[in-house]
Amino acid sequence: MSQPDDSAGLNDGYVYRERIGAASVGRTALAHLTGAYRHSTEEEWRARFVRGEVRLDGVTATGDELLQAHQELCWHRPPWREGVTPDSFELVYEDASLLAVIKPGGLPTLPSGGFLKNTLLSFVRLRWPEASALHRLGRATSGLVLFSRTHEAAAKLSRNWREGDVEKRYRALSDGVAAQAAYDIHAPIGLVPHPVLESVHGATEKGKPSHSHATVLERRDGQTLFEVRIHTGRPEQIRIHLAYIGHPLTGDPMFASGGLPREREPGLPGDGGYLLHAETLAFTHPLTGERLRLQAPPPAGLRMAMEA
Repeated sequence: MSQPDDSAGLNDGYVYRERIGAASVGRTALAHLTGAYRHSTEEEWRARFVRGEVRLDGVTATGDELLQAHQELCWHRPPWREGVTPDSFELVYEDASLLAVIKPGGLPTLPSGGFLKNTLLSFVRLRWPEASALHRLGRATSGLVLFSRTHEAAAKLSRNWREGDVEKRYRALSDGVAAQAAYDIHAPIGLVPHPVLESVHGATEKGKPSHSHATVLERRDGQTLFEVRIHTGRPEQIRIHLAYIGHPLTGDPMFASGGLPREREPGLPGDGGYLLHAETLAFTHPLTGERLRLQAPPPAGLRMAMEA
């Protein structure tokens, strides 16, 4: 009888690379990694050195090396089993230069947070190897994601994005019954303290200018269904901005009213449990000049009573 293959379901591993900056010069390699990447303890990093997974300028490191500026420090993470995710998507637009698909909630857009193979990008490239994502949605967020198929399309659309030509509208279900019909939100977004990751994005006066407009679609028992249009693309912008006005997303384990991480046991940025959907994407086609407006029907929990 054959033995089970322990490698089944593993990805190919990954090499995390960084250049040493002035702030880490003179520190040991172990101290640097322990301080910079607090998702792992000093003992866990020490074990990686012992296993030969960390290299400094191409040479296997012990952890005791004193770092110098511009050295390359690499962690060769061995293959691992990724979390379970949806493995499909819906195609809504395709031509020679562009693709638009509907991402299901629970599937990362790009490799990050422990996911390499189980990502929307990986699944899209099985059919279109040349595709590149032009933006990203959070893992728990569903809805429209736009991909380029040529360098020309990517360059023109990226410029249009920076110039505000691309319109993005979302639906979100929040705690609390909104007192206003609409909210124009300008809370700056930047790094704020987090007890596990050291820092995450949140509402802070020291952050970058950010702008969202939230309109009430429906008031429910203790909840509000919003349509949100974002005019900037800061990390976690909708989650932070709705929390900032006192209406955090229902089920969001991370952000509390005010737009900061919850005081007690806040979740991580990739944690789900909330309903947020990229419903509309409007943009000028980079080659034809045609104005396109794509729609992704919202999931059941984000539909208004008249749409049910």
